[in-house]
Amino acid sequence: MQPQVHAFFDPSTHTVTYVVFDHPGGHCAILDSVLDYDPKSGRTSTAAASEVMAFVTAQQLTVQWILETHAHADHLSAAHHLREALGGKIAIGAAITKVQNTFKGIFNLEPGFRADGSQFDHLFADGEAFAIGTLQARALSVPGHTPACMAFQVGNAVFVGDTLFMPDVGTARCDFPGGDAHMLYQSVRKLLCLPPETRLFMCHDYPPAGREPAWETTVAEQRERNIHVHDGITEAGFVAMRTRRDATLDMPVLILPAVQINIRAGEPPPAESNGISYLKIPLNAL
Repeated sequence: MQPQVHAFFDPSTHTVTYVVFDHPGGHCAILDSVLDYDPKSGRTSTAAASEVMAFVTAQQLTVQWILETHAHADHLSAAHHLREALGGKIAIGAAITKVQNTFKGIFNLEPGFRADGSQFDHLFADGEAFAIGTLQARALSVPGHTPACMAFQVGNAVFVGDTLFMPDVGTARCDFPGGDAHMLYQSVRKLLCLPPETRLFMCHDYPPAGREPAWETTVAEQRERNIHVHDGITEAGFVAMRTRRDATLDMPVLILPAVQINIRAGEPPPAESNGISYLKIPLNAL
């Protein structure tokens, strides 16, 4: 069986959340959900997640998995909220422990924070097979943007996270802690060795002027037209381009709050003695 895919584009973070399911009344996975966050007030809300929940309810789907392609730096995850409301297991790549260890130090997190991935219900190994109802799926390790990046292959569809963008946008940056342009090149080639007709679903789109947001392409289109990694681009050429480009990029607006929430599977830090949870802003650390 091939998956049915329904996408939700969040214009404030340029994030695409997916519901992947076998059939109405069946089972689904939710990928890369968004928790709304106002950086001016520090308030969160669940408007984006509520749209996903309404679709799941209307289709009478049982949530089996809440999947994260990586610990995002550009939006907060609604995984914890969705699990509380709909059930399912929150899962991410096993290398999330590397990301947790790195940022535990950067944020000087509380002594009780465990950098062992235990905040998640399941940690995927590279190549691990799993099921979404009657659909067969596979987790693919694609490090480079972060050490823990995972793509998820479901039938003829692959959800690539930030590894690739649409062909006219290119590839993810590699200058976050633990990023590696050499590894990203190898991860991209791993994906582009899949059959040409394989459908690729992006986690974000930052469209050039004059183009509406889009998030689905194919292996063939990426190999022919991706501005950073089309066929013929060498690893050395890619790494040189990526290094130059990354040096010009600002940090994402939400990286500091997002990472603190996302390494906890979408849950806020423990409340302090006054009942309020706090996020830290490290000065001159990134």
